[in-house]
Amino acid sequence: MAVCAQSSAEAETGECYRSPFRKPLAPLTNRPHCLDSSQHEAFIRSILSKPFKVPIPNYKGPLGLRSLGVKRAGVRGPLHDPFEEGALVLYEPPVLSAHDQLKIDKDKAPVHVVVDPVLSRVLRPHQREGVKFLWDCVTSRRIPGSHGCIMADEMGLGKTLQCITLMWTLLRQSPDCKPEIEKAVVVSPSSLVRNWYNEVEKWLGGRIQPLAIDGGSKEEIDRKLAGFMNQHGRRVPSPILIISYETFRLHAEVLQKGTVGLVICDEGHRLKNSENQTYQALNSLNTPRRVLISGTPIQNDLLEYFSLVHFVNSGILGTAQEFKRHFEMPILKGRDADASEAERHKGEERLKELISIVNRCLIRRTSDILSKYLPVKIEQVVCCRLTPLQTELYKNFLKQAKPVEELKEGKISVSSLSSITSLKKLCNHPALIYDKCVEEEEGFIGALGLFPSGYSTKSVEPQLSGKMLVLDYILAVTKSTSNDKVVLVSNYTQTLDLFEKLCRSRRYLYVRLDGTMSIKKRAKIVERFNSPSSPEFIFMLSSKAGGCGLNLIGANRLVMFDPDWNPANDEQAMARVWRDGQKKMCYIYRLLSTGTIEEKIFQRQTHKKALSSCVVDEEQDVERHFSLGELKELFTLNETTTSDTHDKIKCRRCVNGHQVRPPPAGSDCTSDLSQWQHCADRRGLQDPVLRAAWEAAVTFTFHHHSHEEQRGIP
Repeated sequence: MAVCAQSSAEAETGECYRSPFRKPLAPLTNRPHCLDSSQHEAFIRSILSKPFKVPIPNYKGPLGLRSLGVKRAGVRGPLHDPFEEGALVLYEPPVLSAHDQLKIDKDKAPVHVVVDPVLSRVLRPHQREGVKFLWDCVTSRRIPGSHGCIMADEMGLGKTLQCITLMWTLLRQSPDCKPEIEKAVVVSPSSLVRNWYNEVEKWLGGRIQPLAIDGGSKEEIDRKLAGFMNQHGRRVPSPILIISYETFRLHAEVLQKGTVGLVICDEGHRLKNSENQTYQALNSLNTPRRVLISGTPIQNDLLEYFSLVHFVNSGILGTAQEFKRHFEMPILKGRDADASEAERHKGEERLKELISIVNRCLIRRTSDILSKYLPVKIEQVVCCRLTPLQTELYKNFLKQAKPVEELKEGKISVSSLSSITSLKKLCNHPALIYDKCVEEEEGFIGALGLFPSGYSTKSVEPQLSGKMLVLDYILAVTKSTSNDKVVLVSNYTQTLDLFEKLCRSRRYLYVRLDGTMSIKKRAKIVERFNSPSSPEFIFMLSSKAGGCGLNLIGANRLVMFDPDWNPANDEQAMARVWRDGQKKMCYIYRLLSTGTIEEKIFQRQTHKKALSSCVVDEEQDVERHFSLGELKELFTLNETTTSDTHDKIKCRRCVNGHQVRPPPAGSDCTSDLSQWQHCADRRGLQDPVLRAAWEAAVTFTFHHHSHEEQRGIP
């Protein structure tokens, strides 16, 4: 009865609980539960009102309108937006009238070629201009029918980055809306193979997988090269091959079996001789597009320059014989200090003609562009007095060895080369010719008695060499007054051995790089030295052992201990420290033994550089200082001069050896030596370290800066 009463009560209230203490899990009704339809409609509407958004932050690309296997409808477009701010557009399609737009086949309409923004954002203005020039050349837009060019920018202007930008653009796009090339080959000195690989990784950050070959057995290398050549299609897995000149020459057969879209030759002045095997191997590579990188495109003569231009664009200067007859002979006659007015005029006319042809496929900017980005560089040519021991050995040699008759108007015969080497080594330190004195070789008979009693080559004895004395002072003053690091460069590994002895005796921490070191080890050593926290004070470098292209910005002082016949080798070595990334003021010291063969070699360099700047830099007012006939003076010693080079330039700004007028306004360290600061004593020097070292053995110094310091600009 009570239950019935409860049921009737529940029926009246509409509530139905089985228990007064807990609610049921679901409504106790046979009717299905339905959502409110208005709520559901509102929810669906809110979903549909939001457009699809790609879940990548700041994504601005297409919104997934393409379906797999379905051809995209509409007009084809460029890979990157040509109208984006800062876009570097290499090709712009011709503007079409409305009528032409109706007639054109939409699937064949050319599109913009735009450099990947990842790269164009980091390119400096001169680099953007360089990339455009390179692209115009290799796509035959500058010289119809020719696809090559020479990138001759001076050191430190970013030639590698410009060429990587060119490769990446050609591998990904063209006006035809497809890649311009499938594969590219970079050929470089063996010491730079790893550097190229690292640079591609650095700038393209994993977007591409280059194949770098820097070692392995012949079979293994052949297999890798065959694999590279067999790649085809729109997206080749490893489209860039980086290989050394030596490896390329040995395995050229494999690479000549197919076609390559582009070949880039770094340090391209190696191809100056069209007769050598490397040149012929590269020339037979099946590729029309050729880029040659060289900061110093002319080195010894104009015929070498012809070889480089002929390699990239064969035929534009005629044959070698035609070039020699039409250009080389008149230009060289006009350059000689003994030339007649008519010969000079003819030489200048032919020079203008040569420049107008070559400038269509050669781009060269000088390092003064860098002054906007780099600290000031002070370059110093330091003449150092021979010690009494060196003087006596030198005079003794000249009496005994008589190679002067062998020199015919600047031509050096093979038999006199060893005499030149002996004198150069004597200028560095008598220890380098001590063994010749012991064995009484020609020129050193009876010379052993000139050495101090008890002399031994085990210790360095810097007081026996004028240049070594000056170097000892420079290092000691630098170490005690600053935290600067120093690069020491010499042509001879024997001189590097002396540097090591000096460092050990002075307890300087150092690293040494020469031809005996593996490429991988080189890269690690350079990286460690450049770290601000590394304790090494000195980096020793053999200028003959692939020092080119190395970035040694950890140091800001560089000593060139001996001059090279070839100005390019010295220029390359000196550019190791003053380059992108350098934050400190740089000091370059070029040491020469006063009145000796070293000054003559330096003067010969000046002649070559005058020729080079004449053809490449178009400097018309390069001074005509040295006649080729003067080179017969190689085997003389001038004991009375403070600088034979200063005597030769017939300076009008100095009186009794002292400068009375400053260099002309606008001159810098790229100017002719006659326009530098000339110091016969320490008073005019800007470098406190050289001022402190003057009394050691310095007789004269030429110095100049790269640019005026920009005050107030960070």
